[in-house]
Amino acid sequence: MATQQTMNVSRRERQILEILFRLGRATAAEVHREMEDAPSYSAVRAHLRTLEDKGHARHEAEDLRYVYMPTAQPARARRGALRHMVDTFFGGSPARAAAALLDGRSARMSEEELDGLAALIERARKEER
Repeated sequence: MATQQTMNVSRRERQILEILFRLGRATAAEVHREMEDAPSYSAVRAHLRTLEDKGHARHEAEDLRYVYMPTAQPARARRGALRHMVDTFFGGSPARAAAALLDGRSARMSEEELDGLAALIERARKEER
């Protein structure tokens, strides 16, 4: 999934995609039921059609209803969204994004999380050589 395509969704569309990722597949009624502060049922159906038009979701006909599912795996969508965020807000620099997360005010990290990040950094250093 292209980076630009991944982030080309509204807040509501993102909310619906999160539900589809969590459930795997769902009808419009199930999506509507899962939404916090849900818009009308008709609006949910319209958002699902828009997500299909954008290539983020697809549907299959089951009995007399459509069942929707995401077109990308959650991990792939997360990577694309993160890549877009790094490009947009951090000038394409993963280091700047990491620094923003680690500035001490954003979040407190456990020793285990810090060790995991250190291992990822070390692996990245070895791959660059």
